Amino acid sequence: MSQDINCDLMVIGAGIAGMAAAAFATARGISVVQAGLATTTMFASGCFDLLGVSPEYPGRSCEKPFEAIDALRNVNSAHPYARLQNDEIRTAFDEFLSFCRESGLEMHCRPEVNMHFATPVGTVKTTYAVPASLLHGVHALSSQTPCLLADVKGLKGYSARQVAFMLDGQLPVTDVVRLSFPGFEDKADVYVRQMALAMENSRIRNEFVARLLPHVGEAQAVGLPAMLGLSRCREVLRAVQDGLGVPVFEIPTMPPGVAGERMKLALDEGLRMRGVRILNRRNVLDVQVLEDGFRLEVGSEWPEYVVQSKAVLLASGRFLGKGLVAKRTGVEELLFNIPVSQPESRDKWHEDAFFAEGGHAINRAGIVSDNDFRPMDRQGKPVHENLFAAGAILANQDWMREKSGTGIAVCSAYHAVCTLVRNLEFKQSGE
Repeated sequence: MSQDINCDLMVIGAGIAGMAAAAFATARGISVVQAGLATTTMFASGCFDLLGVSPEYPGRSCEKPFEAIDALRNVNSAHPYARLQNDEIRTAFDEFLSFCRESGLEMHCRPEVNMHFATPVGTVKTTYAVPASLLHGVHALSSQTPCLLADVKGLKGYSARQVAFMLDGQLPVTDVVRLSFPGFEDKADVYVRQMALAMENSRIRNEFVARLLPHVGEAQAVGLPAMLGLSRCREVLRAVQDGLGVPVFEIPTMPPGVAGERMKLALDEGLRMRGVRILNRRNVLDVQVLEDGFRLEVGSEWPEYVVQSKAVLLASGRFLGKGLVAKRTGVEELLFNIPVSQPESRDKWHEDAFFAEGGHAINRAGIVSDNDFRPMDRQGKPVHENLFAAGAILANQDWMREKSGTGIAVCSAYHAVCTLVRNLEFKQSGE
């Protein structure tokens, strides 16, 4: 027996775009139900990109994202950012960061300027906002702070020695150390999620600090793999810093790590506190378009809920989030059967070179929308007045290559929700 739910907005997707849309909507008095799989957040670094790569010089990072967005509009007039003004982008990002703080997710940025942090392979990534656990690493890179880098025996895919070697000349490293993690000394493999949970236990945390402390020496900061707690990261970070007597920062591990799960846990709780009905690990199985809105069947394998909604925001991502499905005949959006902008044939999906300078056409496939992020049908008209799309599912952008994923997700969701508010107000005033 399915359960009936009524709401103003049904958000399909549990990634950044979906969570941002739900946050923006509830702040404006709109009731929200959200469903979807949190597939992509498990691979997140925990940082928020706005635009990290120069559109004029592909492959080169940019320091001032808003100047780069201006240039991007000239290079790609169909890009989602081309539908937005910089002031609206600033407003959207500021409101989303405020919601993050409200939810206990402390994010830091330098207005108008990108930041840089170390990756697990020893490269330097450009981003716009970082969680508190990475902040001292950003400062260490920019100020050339002497650092101790540490890792853990049995942790696969992360080597402090490799990070130090690759960052030679960019980050002064006083020493590199590999420690046994308390309680896991006899384990061949150790996983970051296990350690993150264990670090929330004060006894284990104190023992780990005691093992690390003798190696600090002349270091003025300590870099660790991202393992400092799951839901209590701030508390763990503060305790480790107090124990070592120097600033501590995390370096993200290879995915899936804990950064995305931390973010998801915090923002989901923030949305629940605002009254969002979250149908975790549930998909929309079927949609009917009605005169006054939408009827959606939601469940894992069979309908568990029937949602009657005035509006829908599609934030289901591309292939990983299953918002788009690649078939032998092409790429399809299956839920609403919305046309997908894509190369004319499969042999045009990819270039011959893996690191092709212009990227691969398939990574720009997606839904074409109007200026209010309403998906367009084959006649070039909005599919429905109150059907919107946000985030990675939008066409004409390569968010991974551009380092623009969070920015596109947040800002398109913001604009779509603001349009919905005007639509609902107009309808109510007409009634």
